[in-house]
Amino acid sequence: MKKRLNLLREFSVPLIAGVVLALWWANRDPAGYDHFLHTPLFGGVSFHFLANDIFMVFFFAIAAVEITQSCLPGGDLNPPRKALNPLLATLGGVVGPALVFLLLNHVIGSAELRRGWGIPTATDIAFAWLVARLVFGKDHPAISFLLLLAVADDGIGLAIIAIFYPNPNFPVAPAWLLLTVGGMAVAYLLRSARVKSYWPYLLVGGGMSWAGLYNAHLHPALALVFIIPFLPHARKERLHLFEEDEHDRSTIARFEQDWKVIVDFGMFMFGLANAGVEFSSVGTVTWIVFLALLLGKCGGIFLLGSAAERFGFPLPHGMRKKELFVAGIIGGFGFTVALFVSGEAFLDPAIQGAAKMGAMLSASVALVALVAGRALRVGRAS
Repeated sequence: MKKRLNLLREFSVPLIAGVVLALWWANRDPAGYDHFLHTPLFGGVSFHFLANDIFMVFFFAIAAVEITQSCLPGGDLNPPRKALNPLLATLGGVVGPALVFLLLNHVIGSAELRRGWGIPTATDIAFAWLVARLVFGKDHPAISFLLLLAVADDGIGLAIIAIFYPNPNFPVAPAWLLLTVGGMAVAYLLRSARVKSYWPYLLVGGGMSWAGLYNAHLHPALALVFIIPFLPHARKERLHLFEEDEHDRSTIARFEQDWKVIVDFGMFMFGLANAGVEFSSVGTVTWIVFLALLLGKCGGIFLLGSAAERFGFPLPHGMRKKELFVAGIIGGFGFTVALFVSGEAFLDPAIQGAAKMGAMLSASVALVALVAGRALRVGRAS
C-alpha cells in the first residue's frame, strides 16, 4: 500500500486528477462548478479560498524547505553566488515573455490586447515542479533551480498584479507588510531561543506573516516562505532532497516529513480549484500568450542564465547549458497566475476567454520538455 501511495505522489496523480475533474466539471456544468468554488462552506470560507489562500501556504512552504536546504553547505545552491544565477534567470523569465508578447501583439494583435503583457510573466510552480521531476528525476539540481526561479517570479507576478492590474475595491496597503516583517522577527527570536517545535513558528510567525500579506491585499500563499528559513536545520544539506532521513531530526526536516504527504495529496484541491477553464473560441491573443510563454520564458531564462554564468555566477553543480535550456522550456508552464492575470487584464469575456486558452495551451510545454529532455539526454547520469 505504501509503495502505491508513493507512486501516486511521485507522478502527481492527485494534482492531475484535480485538473481533469475541474476541466470536465467546468465545461459540463459551469454554473455548478462556479457555485461549488465560491459558495461559503463554513465561517464564510469558500473552497476556492481554502485551496488557494490556506492550503497553498503549505505548498509554498515545502518549496521553501527545498530552497533553504539547497542553500546549505553541500546543497545545489551553495555557495550563495549559485543562487544568483536562478534569480537573474528569473529576470529573463519575466522580461522575455513580456517583450515577446508586446512584439507579437505589435505584429498580429491590436491596441486593446496590449494590457495582456503581464499574463505570461509567471511560472506555475506546482506544474513546473511536476514536469521537472518527470524530466530530470526527483533529486536533480535543476529542480532546486526551477523552484527558486518559480517562487521568485511568482512573487514578481503578484507584484505586477498589484501595481499594473490593481483592484480599485482593494488597493494595496503596504503598511500591513510590517506585520509580515514582525512575523519574521518572531521566527528569528524563536530560533534564538532554541525552540525546536515548528508549531510556534507556523502559528505565531506564520500567522502574522499571513495576516500581513492578506490585509495588504497581496496573495497570502507566500506567508511561510518568509518564515521557513528561520526553522532550525542541519548544518549541511542531505544527500537526496525529499527522501526521509531518520538521522536528520532538525525542525525543518520534521516539518517537511510531516507535511510533504499532506501537500502531495492536497494538490488535488489546487487542481480542482484552478483548472476549471471553459473551452472557448481561440483568438489572436491565445497564440500571443502561448508563444510568449513558450518562446519568451525559454529564451529569457536561457539567455540570462547563460549570461550570469559568464559573469561568474555559476549554475548549480550538475546543471549544464542543456539542462538550463530544458528548464527554460518548463518555465513556460503558465497556469494559475496567468489565468488570474487574464481575468484582471481584460473585461471583454471573449478576449478574456481566449487569453485563458493561451495559458491553458502552455500545458503542452510539458510534452516539449519531455521530448527535449530525452533528445538532449539530461539528468545526473547523462
